Amino acid sequence: MTDRTETQSFNAYTLPPLGENPSSSAQGTSPGSFAMPPVIRPGAEGRLTFASPDAPGMPAPSDKTAWDFLPEGWATRILDERPVVTSTGTHSDEFRDLAFKQADGSYRQVTFPTAFVPVTQLEQARLGVVSLQMERVAEREPHLSAGQVRDEVAAGRMVIPANTVHLGYQLDPMAIGRASKTKVNANMGASPVSSGTEEEVEKLKWAERWGADTVMDLSTGGNLDECREAIIQNSTVPIGTVPIYSMIIGRKLYDLDADVILSSLAQQAAQGVDYFTIHAGVLKEHLPLVKDRLIGIVSRGGSLLAKWMLDHDQQNPMYTLWEDICDVMREYDVTFSIGDGLRPGGLADATDQAQLAELCAIGELTERAWRKGVQVMVEGPGHVPFDQIEYNMKLERTLCHGAPFYVLGPLVTDIFPGYDHITSCIGATAAAYHGASMLCYVTPKEHLGLPKKDDVKQGCIAYKIAAHSADIALGIPGARDRDDELTKARAALNWQKHFELSFDPDTARAFHDEDLDVDTDFCAMCGHDWCSVRISKEIVEFVSGKDESYQWDKAKVTAALTPEQQAILEQRGVLSPEELHQLASKTQKAVHADEGKASCHSDHADDETAKTLQAVELIELETP
Repeated sequence: MTDRTETQSFNAYTLPPLGENPSSSAQGTSPGSFAMPPVIRPGAEGRLTFASPDAPGMPAPSDKTAWDFLPEGWATRILDERPVVTSTGTHSDEFRDLAFKQADGSYRQVTFPTAFVPVTQLEQARLGVVSLQMERVAEREPHLSAGQVRDEVAAGRMVIPANTVHLGYQLDPMAIGRASKTKVNANMGASPVSSGTEEEVEKLKWAERWGADTVMDLSTGGNLDECREAIIQNSTVPIGTVPIYSMIIGRKLYDLDADVILSSLAQQAAQGVDYFTIHAGVLKEHLPLVKDRLIGIVSRGGSLLAKWMLDHDQQNPMYTLWEDICDVMREYDVTFSIGDGLRPGGLADATDQAQLAELCAIGELTERAWRKGVQVMVEGPGHVPFDQIEYNMKLERTLCHGAPFYVLGPLVTDIFPGYDHITSCIGATAAAYHGASMLCYVTPKEHLGLPKKDDVKQGCIAYKIAAHSADIALGIPGARDRDDELTKARAALNWQKHFELSFDPDTARAFHDEDLDVDTDFCAMCGHDWCSVRISKEIVEFVSGKDESYQWDKAKVTAALTPEQQAILEQRGVLSPEELHQLASKTQKAVHADEGKASCHSDHADDETAKTLQAVELIELETP
């Protein structure tokens, strides 16, 4: 090895082109996101909004948007200046012209039937209307204006799942799309062997607490109508379903027909369901492509429809009835989540011809739904090797013209049952960075059983990590602000603020107190002498830890553990009941504190005493 004789200049390291800085005030020394600079514009040129750089060989983005798939007789054109013909002008007896200003300053003129009345968010956006729901989305996504939200919806790159019936209950409108933050869906539902309506409503509220942006009711047992009704009336988030489940309750699959399909959809739409998963892209000609798969068809809806097609020797009825289905959904502004019935159920079947053929069909269905004025998002694969994730995300961007992609995971390995919330959130982070707009969570019970409350929590948190990590990487403005605030609290050794800014304060506090139940200027991981954060704070030349808004009164006696925090430690099984009791009922005397300052704090005790107390505390806590 050759010794270096001189230090290489920092200027020799050239950073790639940078996107937005995810910090609102560019705090710290990070140069910002390595994502592409965002383009938030109404037309096809805005298709690269918050996007990762393309690796070599990736499919190019589509140059089309929902504006290219208007109903028959409609027309649109872009003008640099406000046209003479305004919304009160008349194009003819049958058609009228309307012009509105887009977020980029240009004007769009739309020609549409005189008698047309917009119902869906897509139709309102096409006519320049900024709905109350779009305004609410802009409030929740402060990096976007209401006009930008409208333009993204009109382009088909964003959906606002908001059934007009559900809006009459407790729904708080939200958006799914590449210009908005990455969203997380939680699945739940009663099965023939587990759970019921009351438990599902409880899991709904639990999922909302832990950050689920939407919830899918996948019930296949119990009173499905009652359970669905209760979930919709109690939810503040959009609710999705897979309607075919209820279509075959009480009847043979063979008897499924157009009347059953359309009446079932109408019933659920009238209840207030915000989005439907319809597996219409599974076509009869695709089925031979599945025969050599290791695990065949893993989608329940996909397998049911495959069997129906083989039994009847006919095309998928969801595909042939597509326009009729659109009419039912448009009446209540139900959003499509076009199901991936041929998604891979194992790494060995990922990115195969069956999956890709279905995605091509879904692209066609997207165009047909847009022509009917219905909002569309597309569902994506569940088991994909890490190296294939970007290709899958960007192929959908091409074939489906940027319609929001909603993916299950994907899982990047198959050998960790019981830990699939981890194997999948690894893939989910990559998926969101490369193009997915919503991530369907996976819980530790995936492939094994119906999730319980704690499984729901673990799944939600794993996927909030994935979504938030991708938002930071994409450079969404403000995405890193809370991270920076927690960093300042950590640098100041302000434990209480540290916990308040964390996503799960109870767990953070419980884990801290498990080892050292005094808030001092070191933690049990490093101890006093080895605490790099404490040392950095003491270096006069460093700004670290000196933010005035995060300074505190040094060591504090922590409050007794709450019942929730006790339960967290009980589940860990590390501490004895006696140790838990001590943490839950501790007093100033129990932690050797005097007037709020603990004797183990380095400002109160000499170094030798501090080190001795630290060692004693840790030994006691680690004793079984």
